[in-house]
Amino acid sequence: MKRYLYSILGNSQKLDGGAMFGNAPKGLWERWMKSDEHNRIDLSCRALLVKESDRWILFETGVGAFFEPRLKERYGINESHHVLLANLASIGLSHADIDVVVLSHLHFDHAGGLLSPYHAEQPHLLLFPNAKYVVSQKAWARAKEPHPRDKASFIPKIQELLEDSRRLELVHEGEMSRALGPDYKFHFSHGHTPGLMLTEFPGSEGPVVFAADLIPGRAWVHRSITMGYDRFPELLIDEKTALLTDLCQRDGRLFFTHDPDCALARVTVDERGRFGSTQNMALLSGELA
Repeated sequence: MKRYLYSILGNSQKLDGGAMFGNAPKGLWERWMKSDEHNRIDLSCRALLVKESDRWILFETGVGAFFEPRLKERYGINESHHVLLANLASIGLSHADIDVVVLSHLHFDHAGGLLSPYHAEQPHLLLFPNAKYVVSQKAWARAKEPHPRDKASFIPKIQELLEDSRRLELVHEGEMSRALGPDYKFHFSHGHTPGLMLTEFPGSEGPVVFAADLIPGRAWVHRSITMGYDRFPELLIDEKTALLTDLCQRDGRLFFTHDPDCALARVTVDERGRFGSTQNMALLSGELA
C-alpha cells in the first residue's frame, strides 16, 4: 500500500529551555536551541498526516487554541486561531475529512487540538466528527487519574468528550489497533508518562516512527538528554536507547513533533555509540513513505 506523508504544523509554543532539557546545563542545550530573554525556546506542535488510498490518518493534533488568554500566555502560545485547522485547509481538507486520529498520550500539547478554539461564552466542542480516536489503555488510565505531579498536563474536558463520542479505541500493549490495521505497530514507553504510544509503519526507505515525547526533536536523540517533564528519566533513557538501537539496525526514521526545524530524520549511530540524525527534512508535503 502506498502512503503519502504530510507534516502539518499546529499552534507553536515557547517553553522554558531548562524545563525542556532537564538536568542538562544551558551551556550545552543552547548549542542546539537558542533561548529568548525569558529563557524560553521555540517549539513546534507538529502533526503527521498520512494519506492512504481510501482514508486520512492524523497523528496528534497539537496544542490547539482552546486555552483561555491567561493560560495561553503562561504556555507561550502566540496564535489565537486554530493553526492546525488552517493548515489542513491549505491542502484542501477540513477536520471532518480525517478518518483516524492517533494520540500518543493525552497531555494538552498533543491533544488540545481536538477541541474547538476558546470562546468566553461557548463550550468547547470535540473536532474531527468522523474520526476514530486511538490511544493506549495505559495513557487513558493516566489521563483519567493523573498524579499530582502531572495533573496540570491533562484537560479533563478532553477525556469527557472522547468518552462521550463513542468513537474511542483503547489499545493494549501487544495488540494492534482495529482502526489502523496490521500495518501499524506500536512501541510503548513509560518514562515520559505511563502508556506513551509511538506508532510505527513501513516505508519504502525504512520504517517511520512517530517519536512523540520520547524523542521530541533532534536534540533529544542524544542518549542522556531528557526533559524536566519526564516522570522517570532513567527509564526513558533506557527506552530511548532500545528504540534508537533498533531503528539503526533497520535503517529507520523518526518523525518529530516539537522540533521547530525538522519533521523527519534518519537515525544514525557513530563508532562510539553516539546517536544522531541525518537526512533531516523540514517539511513533508505529500512525500511517498
